[in-house]
Amino acid sequence: MIGRILGALVGREIDRRDGQGGLNGAAIGALSVGAMRRMGPLGLLLGGGYVAKKAYDRRRQARGEI
Repeated sequence: MIGRILGALVGREIDRRDGQGGLNGAAIGALSVGAMRRMGPLGLLLGGGYVAKKAYDRRRQARGEI
């Protein structure tokens, strides 16, 4: 379940990066879930780290620290 949530978050970040909504982020999110499952705990750690880094960068930018 955590892997699916992380996959959805990764897909959302991809959609935000390219500026277009739609199927691209959803497809990449679904593929990332499969990759994270195959990698085991390391995949969950990498996926969670990616989402956390993006959230941290967005928060820093909103505060004007960059």
